[in-house]
Amino acid sequence: MPSFDVVSKVNWHEVDNALGQTVKEVAQRFDFKDSATKIELVEKEAFQIESADDFRVKAALEVLEGKLAKRGVSLTALDRGPVEPAGGSRSRQKIKIKAGIETDTAKKIVKDIKNTKMKVQVAIQGDTLRVSGKVRDDLQEAIAFLKKGDYGLPLQYENFRD
Repeated sequence: MPSFDVVSKVNWHEVDNALGQTVKEVAQRFDFKDSATKIELVEKEAFQIESADDFRVKAALEVLEGKLAKRGVSLTALDRGPVEPAGGSRSRQKIKIKAGIETDTAKKIVKDIKNTKMKVQVAIQGDTLRVSGKVRDDLQEAIAFLKKGDYGLPLQYENFRD
C-alpha cells in the first residue's frame, strides 16, 4: 500500500551557520556599535537576542531572518516572542524554532484531509503523520492539498513508497 510521511524538520547545521554569519555581521555593522548586541542559541531550540534597545533587537532579528532565508531555512519555523525589557535600558527577544508537528496541528491536518473526502488514511505517529492510500495519485493529490494549506510551520514529504 503506497504511503508517505509528513514531517516538519529544520536543518540545524544551516541554522548554526546562519547564526555564525549573523553574529559576524552584527559585530561589523556601524549601527550596532557600542550596543553590546548578543545573539545566541539557547538550549538548541531558541534564539535569544539582547541589545541596547528595541530598535536594535528588531534590526538584529532582520539580519538573522535574512541569513536563515539565504540558507534555505523556512521562516515559518520561527515563533517570535515579544520584545521585553532585560534590565537597565536593555531589551531582549526570544525566538523559538519549531521542529516536529505538534499534536494540535497534526489533528487539524488530519481533520482537513478527512473533510476533503480523499481516499487516503492519515495516522499520527509522534511528531510525524503517515498518509497511506491504495493509489499513488491519491497520495499526490494529498500532497498538493497540504502544500496549499497554511499550518504555521514548514512541511516536508518523505518516504514516498509504492
